[in-house]
Amino acid sequence: MLLPTVIMGFLAVILIVIGYKRGGGEHIIGLKSAYEMVIQMLPLLIFGFIVAGMIQVLLPKGILSKWVGAESGIRGILIGSIAGGLSPGGPYVNLPIVAGLLKSGASIGTMVAFLTGWSIWALIRLPVEIGILGWKFTLIRLLSTLIFPPIAGLIAHFLFSNIKM
Repeated sequence: MLLPTVIMGFLAVILIVIGYKRGGGEHIIGLKSAYEMVIQMLPLLIFGFIVAGMIQVLLPKGILSKWVGAESGIRGILIGSIAGGLSPGGPYVNLPIVAGLLKSGASIGTMVAFLTGWSIWALIRLPVEIGILGWKFTLIRLLSTLIFPPIAGLIAHFLFSNIKM
């Protein structure tokens, strides 16, 4: 986690310096915008990390292994795909949850299926998608992507299940 933090810090400093050198107070405007985002996102981040931490502590290892662990196989991958598609949260909620589940023993295939289902299916956004693009297009998109979360989970399971997270 240190290297990504150093890279982001370095990038932030460079962008602040560029904003300062351009004049016009762009660096101040950018920092104010960043502050507003922190105020909006911080509660969501905190609650997402609390959920992830509580999952690690409260979910019994036996149940976790049976349903989404390495021995859950295709059942776990399908559960991960569906749970991801149904998950209402954004990345600030789902990424910490996946991290917590991985630490608790969830399989890499199941968690890849979860994140793929979350990003491709996102059933929570269907009303907006239907409203803007119409039900025919939305149905075609869903049917066209139906197989991808389980396939991604299977690929991760067979190619990377021996990698310790």
